[in-house]
Amino acid sequence: MGMFLPENISQRITLFIGGKLEFPFIKKEELMGIFFIFGKNNKLYGEEEILAAADLGNRTVAHLTRTVRMFHNSPNKMDSNFTREHYTKRVLQISIELRDNTTNTPFSQSQMNKRIAGDPTILTDCFAQHIACHQQDQFFEIFQPLTENHLPVSLRRKLEGRMLLLGFNVKGSRALPYASTLAAYLMWMKKFNS
Repeated sequence: MGMFLPENISQRITLFIGGKLEFPFIKKEELMGIFFIFGKNNKLYGEEEILAAADLGNRTVAHLTRTVRMFHNSPNKMDSNFTREHYTKRVLQISIELRDNTTNTPFSQSQMNKRIAGDPTILTDCFAQHIACHQQDQFFEIFQPLTENHLPVSLRRKLEGRMLLLGFNVKGSRALPYASTLAAYLMWMKKFNS
């Protein structure tokens, strides 16, 4: 799971937690994109796993929709101080997890920042809060197990045979400035992996 648009979201989250940005730190006109990848050991095997992944994808969309509604109905939960405090609590949980999972090698600040900025709880709240704040629509598309003809050669090993759920802060795919929802994600993945 991750957020791929705006491309510098991890930096913005880090700056927000550090008190250098205020909420909302994503502008209304900016495109937000979120992704969820499904598949154990990099692939889905059989109809049962595909159905389970599709069900999980549907439950994920329902959860995000409820979260957006909750933030929309509780504007105080989008206040900079409240949000920063909420993120900081999650940061403390992450630091304890990292400390407990580290053997003899202490984790660096850059490792910590990377883990925080990529945390699923923080990212899903960030996505939902900004949709609620800007009163935007949301659109999701789930892709059945991706085949090699959907993927550039450089991403096949990573994505072939896996399902993908993409979400955006627009009403539908026609509102995107890309040929397809998948194209937006693949462009980001190519940059991310280079």
